[in-house]
Amino acid sequence: MDANTIIPILLGAAWLLPLASFVTIVLAGPRMGKAGSAAAGVATSAILIGFVLSATSLMIWLVANPLPEPHHPGGHHEAEHHDAEHDIPAGEHATGNGSTPFHAVAFLADDSADPSDDAHADADGAEAGHQNDAGDHAAAEAYTAPTPIVGTWYSLGEFGSLRIDIGYYIDTLTVVMFTMVTLIASCIHFYAIGYMHDELHDYTDPLAPTADGQPLHRPGRFHRFFQYLSLFCFSMLGLVYAGNIAMVFVFWELVGICSYFLIGFYFERHSASTAANKAFIVNRVGDFGFIIGLMALWASLGTFAFGDQVVDGQTQPGIFSLVRPADHSHKLIVPAGMVTAAAADEINEAVLSAPPTEAAASAQPSAAAIDQWRSEGYGYWLLVIAGLGVFCGCVGKSAQFPLHVWLPDAMEGPTPVSALVHSATMVAAGVYLVGRFYPVFTPEVLLVITYVGAVTLFIAATIAITATDIKRVLAYSTVSQLGYMMLALGVGGWVAGMFHLVTHAFFKSLLFMCSGSVIHACHTNEMTEMGGLRKKMPWTAYTMLVGCLAIIGAAIPFVVGFSGYYSKDSIVAQSLLFWQANPSHPWPFYAAAGGAAITAFYMFRLWFMTFAGEPRNHHVYEHAHESPKVMYMPLVVLAVFATIVAWPVPLTNLSLNNMLEQARPTGMLPGDGEVWSGVLMDNLVIPNELLSHELDIHVPATLIASGTAMLGLLLAVAFYGVGALDPNEVRQRFKLIYWWLWNKWMFDELYDAVFVRPVHFVSRTIANIDRTLIDGLINNLALGVRRIADIDGLIDKYVVDGLVNRTASCIYSSGLAPRRVQNGRLQTYVVWIVAGTAAIFVLSEYLGWLSWGLGITTAFK
Repeated sequence: MDANTIIPILLGAAWLLPLASFVTIVLAGPRMGKAGSAAAGVATSAILIGFVLSATSLMIWLVANPLPEPHHPGGHHEAEHHDAEHDIPAGEHATGNGSTPFHAVAFLADDSADPSDDAHADADGAEAGHQNDAGDHAAAEAYTAPTPIVGTWYSLGEFGSLRIDIGYYIDTLTVVMFTMVTLIASCIHFYAIGYMHDELHDYTDPLAPTADGQPLHRPGRFHRFFQYLSLFCFSMLGLVYAGNIAMVFVFWELVGICSYFLIGFYFERHSASTAANKAFIVNRVGDFGFIIGLMALWASLGTFAFGDQVVDGQTQPGIFSLVRPADHSHKLIVPAGMVTAAAADEINEAVLSAPPTEAAASAQPSAAAIDQWRSEGYGYWLLVIAGLGVFCGCVGKSAQFPLHVWLPDAMEGPTPVSALVHSATMVAAGVYLVGRFYPVFTPEVLLVITYVGAVTLFIAATIAITATDIKRVLAYSTVSQLGYMMLALGVGGWVAGMFHLVTHAFFKSLLFMCSGSVIHACHTNEMTEMGGLRKKMPWTAYTMLVGCLAIIGAAIPFVVGFSGYYSKDSIVAQSLLFWQANPSHPWPFYAAAGGAAITAFYMFRLWFMTFAGEPRNHHVYEHAHESPKVMYMPLVVLAVFATIVAWPVPLTNLSLNNMLEQARPTGMLPGDGEVWSGVLMDNLVIPNELLSHELDIHVPATLIASGTAMLGLLLAVAFYGVGALDPNEVRQRFKLIYWWLWNKWMFDELYDAVFVRPVHFVSRTIANIDRTLIDGLINNLALGVRRIADIDGLIDKYVVDGLVNRTASCIYSSGLAPRRVQNGRLQTYVVWIVAGTAAIFVLSEYLGWLSWGLGITTAFK
């Protein structure tokens, strides 16, 4: 069995195991051991086996698809610089200092270039692909990324040319994400066994008072927690495994439902139920844009599939092949479907003006006509709308500005949920989808992504400076780091952004689980109540120190560092390169460099306030204790990965960076003399990511990133480590700024004033109109009808019924009168018979005489 056959099976099993765990716990959870305690074993075993299968798939993939050689800074672009000086017109897109042309790849809006030029370019590329001695960069150009494994498990239906399948799209990114998600989820499952131990018996929740003010007492929900975790993992893995964007959307929504369940796990608490509703509603706002993007793709391309599919013996191109066709050197073009959709008026006019015999042919424009329309910009806006729509969904899911407000409130769920949501699953889904869908984004969309990420990382980082809730600091840290990832992707740093996604998953899950260990020991989230805890909780304190060092990118520059050093340096370097390529856009670089300093400050502020110094609340300190082994051992595992996950394996080319380099979407590496530029913004340039490895970019970026991080660390030491500076004095001096940051830039208040209150006002107004006008009219009409009915009832009762009743009474009385002669006495009956007989005789005699008299009279006449 070859790799293309076994890997989908292994990953499919790893995906479905959490679903099997979920179904098992749903059916038998309360009966699985005492208070459902065995549910934890079922869920943990499922995700742990999933990790083993994912890691096995990763190894099989790497054996079948060897990694490219690593790119070293400097020494592999000299030839390209020489060529670029000849190929790029003078004055076009030079570097910021105007001295060295940069190297970039073209995003084309049309494919109307001279075919001979394309052929020449293809020939040059092929020749370079066979010359291994042309330098490291030429080797990188020659390297061919492995073909993704595309397949279908089940076809849900066909709607014309559109097929809706349950399928898969597996490449290096897929297997890396599977391994990362299952590993971190496994650690969180073990950790949760200890953290959620209180749910094994009746639970008393002082934060959910009853109507009489007493703490709520309820049955434990231990098994239900692991039931939700299993469904959550199944949803995230399904999203990564998906072979088409419709399947992605289904699991996208399922992840949202799971987050609603888990954030609102303590739903009796008003804050938890509100946070769950907020997360659900805000994400639906982003998903509205996602649906628009899906509609644009469906209506114009007729497919949701990422990769090419073989149907009935014919190859149907997927989205990536349509926007970056192989016969166009994988350069971005507007697909023919989008061009014809935009040119619908021209096609209709051609059909109406054509003779009847040629009308059908006129409805199918020629390739030359499509090329002409494409060169005129037809369909480009549709491609932009599709990209922005998909990104809108990512803005909601990954908590980007302006939909970032839900994620800090998501801390209301249990801490294992926070670790899972904030690191490896829900928020990672948005960044993952931007990375997966990256080949479809135009430069204009990438610029939007850049600035959304830059604004997000800065706003969230500044808010974290003032927060005192330990989980809220980490929540805003997550928002800020997600902004870093989006910024990297927007400025062309695909590997840098996905690199930071993986490293962040490890150190952020570690940090959240450490905060949960502190909360578990202190029974408070407030850092102002803590202090000196490293003496009581050494495992937690020092593993959290590792997480803090990893997130700030601590290192001996150019020698070795924690995982965040490598990924964050890559982002800063790419931002610097973007600035040089686009002198009018320095702000992304400023945000990336400044964010590094702010991150170091608030993270070590957190560590010093929690673990260093003297206890601020002696009652809390006296009751604090180290967490059980089942909780701190996962911290140790994650601390190791937070340190070394970015390191290359000695004596091999195996490294996370190289795996992501292999996963880079086809067509995203450059060709000499080409420039990525937009159509709507033709002066916008997306630089080649490999140029950020050059010494003239790499060295200053590393020094700036390390320097700003060190500055932030020193400020934290001065304020909270040694007490050389007084934070209270600074707070008093900058009251307005502190108030602004303490109130989270007033976003919640702004949204409340702009959206919530107007909606409530309109709702109350409509309710009043309904109650007073509509209901009043209907009620008055009903009252009038009732009055008429009452009058009609009186007429019926006293007139109609009265007449009928009187008539009946008369008839009844008439019927009763003869009854008086029926007295039941035989003598009376005999008398009446005799009297009747006599009367009849007299009457007959009278009639006879009367007839005789009449006869005589007649005779005389």
